[in-house]
Amino acid sequence: MNLVLQGPAASMPELRRIATLALPARMLELNPHALRCEQVDDSNGVRQAVELAALEARVDATFIDAARTLADYRLVAMDMDSTLITIECIDEIADMQGLKPQVADITEAAMRGEIEFAESLTRRVALLAGLDASALQRVYDERLHISMGGEAMLAGVKGAGLKTLLVSGGFTFFTERLQERLGLDYTHANVLEVEHGKLTGRVVGGIVDAVGKMQTVERVCADMGIDPEQAIVIGDGANDLKMMGIAGLSVAFRAKPVVRQQANIALNFTGLDGLLAILG
Repeated sequence: MNLVLQGPAASMPELRRIATLALPARMLELNPHALRCEQVDDSNGVRQAVELAALEARVDATFIDAARTLADYRLVAMDMDSTLITIECIDEIADMQGLKPQVADITEAAMRGEIEFAESLTRRVALLAGLDASALQRVYDERLHISMGGEAMLAGVKGAGLKTLLVSGGFTFFTERLQERLGLDYTHANVLEVEHGKLTGRVVGGIVDAVGKMQTVERVCADMGIDPEQAIVIGDGANDLKMMGIAGLSVAFRAKPVVRQQANIALNFTGLDGLLAILG
C-alpha cells in the first residue's frame, strides 16, 4: 500500500512528520504540498493515527493500492454543484427571488440524505416560478466558479486518455455551458421549463435523481464499451452515492459525512487535482 499526504497549506516537514506514523519504506515529494509514501503499514491502528494527525493538520491522507494508476480507468464522472463548481446553482437562482435561505435549507437536507432528492428538487424549483429566465445567465456569469484544482484535474485525466462526464441533479443551462467551456465529453442534467421568458416552476421530463445519475454512468460506460469498474466517480451529496457505488473508484470532494464514510477517497482540503497525486 501507498499513502499519499497532501494539503494546500501543508509544509513538507509537516507531511513527513505524519508520514513517519505509517513507517514508509520510501517517501517521494510530488510537489511542495504533496508526499507519496511507499510500502506503508496500513493496519487499522496506524490508519487511525495517520488520519487523526492529518485531520488536525488539515491534510488529506489517502491509503491506496500501490498498483493503482490513472491507466486503470477510462472515464471520470463528476457531480456539478459543489463538486466541479463551487456553488449550488439553484440556491443562487433562488437568491434572485430573495428566497435563497428557504431553498438552501432544502438543498442541505437533500444532500445529507434527509429528503428524497426528487421531492426536494420539485419543492425548490416550484419556488422559482415567475423568475425571469435571464437570472440563469446572471448566475453563470457572476457567481459560477470552477472548484479549486478542477481545470488541472480535467487536463490531467484528458492527457491520460480518459473521457469526462458531468452528471447533475442541476440544470442543462449550466452543464451545457460548462461542457463547451471545459471540453467535456458527456453531460446529463434536468431541464428547467421556461414559458414567455420566465421560469414556470417545473422541470421538463424526468428528474435526474440518485438512480438517474447511476443509470447515466452505466449508459455512458456501455456506450464506451467499458465496465463501470473502469470509472472514477466524484461527488459530494447523498444523491451521488448510487453512482459512486458502482464505480471502480469513488471520490468524496468537500462532501457530507455520509458520503465521506462510503467513498474510497476523501478530499476535504486539497483541490480536485489531488486525484492526480493519488493516482500518479
